[in-house]
Amino acid sequence: MKQPNVQEVLRWASLFLEEHNREPRVAEILLLHHLDYTKSQLLMSLREPIPDKVYQAYQQDIHKHTDTGIPVQHIIGSEYFYGRNFHITKDVLIPRPETEELVLGVLERTKQMKEPIKIADIGTGSGVIAITLKLEDPMLQVEACDISMAAQKVATNNAERLDAAVTFHQSDFLQKWIDNGEMLDVIVSNPPYIAWEEKETLADTVRNFDPELALFAKDNGLFAYQQIISQAKTVLSTCGLLAFEIGYQQAEQIKTLILHAFPDSEVEVCKDINGRDRMIFAKRKGN
Repeated sequence: MKQPNVQEVLRWASLFLEEHNREPRVAEILLLHHLDYTKSQLLMSLREPIPDKVYQAYQQDIHKHTDTGIPVQHIIGSEYFYGRNFHITKDVLIPRPETEELVLGVLERTKQMKEPIKIADIGTGSGVIAITLKLEDPMLQVEACDISMAAQKVATNNAERLDAAVTFHQSDFLQKWIDNGEMLDVIVSNPPYIAWEEKETLADTVRNFDPELALFAKDNGLFAYQQIISQAKTVLSTCGLLAFEIGYQQAEQIKTLILHAFPDSEVEVCKDINGRDRMIFAKRKGN
């Protein structure tokens, strides 16, 4: 029997995934992983036969994904964010493209601020926000925290691997900085913002695999924002910046929370690539 080539295997996997209501692009992501190829190497090898062992392992992972919904990032152990490859485990949220827009928004705004700028990323997970900010602008002083020790370990490993000078702490929101009497110029967070009531509406790839601690929040998904904004009153500097990723229906409620805590702030709601409200930036006005 003729050994299938790369193109044939890709076509089979894409169709198989589609038939099982899964994302066809998973076919290419998994094949790149199993062949240890870059995208350009894959394109140059489309007519090359696939080694039998690789093909068998690849088929197993395709079936595993379609049968269970396990995210492809958990199978391969990584995900790209802002052009860099981050290690991912079941203990952290899989980075989303929308969060790249949050990082870009912070970088644009810190350019207008007076140095030195001290940033804290709250609920850092795999560390993608904190690490990307530091690598994109090495002048920033970046710290980050997570309540989960397992997440903190993943973030620390990512920072070491990518050579990013970021300090990670275990902290319940901003408590570490409050306890130490420290001030922050920027507080950024992509906190859990899905209401527990919405759990059953999520895709199984998210519902059954992303850590609940990183997804769900009490008070209709607003609990983390309430805590961070309330604590920020103690640690956010006079001309400081708050930057949040939000659920697309939460903009008005979070804007109200911010203006209640910081009546002197300018609040801006920004849309993501899909045209949905996804980010809030609040800049305090100096006295």
